[in-house]
Amino acid sequence: MKALILAAGYGTRLASVIKDTSKSLIPINGRPLIDYIVCRLKDVESLTDIVVVTNNKFYTSFKQWAKTHQDLNIRIVNDKTSTPHQRLGSVGDIHFVWKQEREADDWLIIGGDNLFDQNLKDFMRFALKQDSAITIGVYDIHDTQAASKFGVVALDSNKKVISFEEKPSLPVSSLITMCLYYFPKTTRAYLQEYVSQSGALDAAGSYIQWLCRKKDVYGFQFGGKWYDIGSLESLQDAQEHFR
Repeated sequence: MKALILAAGYGTRLASVIKDTSKSLIPINGRPLIDYIVCRLKDVESLTDIVVVTNNKFYTSFKQWAKTHQDLNIRIVNDKTSTPHQRLGSVGDIHFVWKQEREADDWLIIGGDNLFDQNLKDFMRFALKQDSAITIGVYDIHDTQAASKFGVVALDSNKKVISFEEKPSLPVSSLITMCLYYFPKTTRAYLQEYVSQSGALDAAGSYIQWLCRKKDVYGFQFGGKWYDIGSLESLQDAQEHFR
């Protein structure tokens, strides 16, 4: 199994604070945010590679960062974009990487601006029991109004996703997706079908919403703390409370 960390954004909403730093490299209590993701990935059995996809602007910075983890097989992939206008989007970056990875592998996809403190062992244990289905990480933010900024899900008693709506204006609950996905190798072909049909490459949540109509998708609910480092407020909150 391989892991893909999505770190090709330009952090435009945080530009006044982080300037020329990738969101994934922002220090949280003295460590780059991405270090916390890598720390969680060490819990995943059978993981062979960690791939980080970034852009031309931050490629050199991530190459330097990777040198601090020489005990791991980390590869940095440049998606060849240089400005926010050129960015491929999260689906576009997954597609970009998968086209280069010819071997059939299971993939664990994590957004590079996700910060959470629960380990991934229980998530993977649950995912591997779902008979080659796709599994996504979900989290209850206990704020229905704030949920409108995310993908909102509902699960049945077996934790199967029975509804998914990307950034709804009137969320039905506060249970949201985390940009954490497990894709068995047998499901990779769906991405090409989605790209060919929709051409929508920006939001991974839109792809998951489409997938829910094609195949069983399950949700594993995380506890503990979780932050989506997408705004100044969330960054300040994480720097103050995450340990």
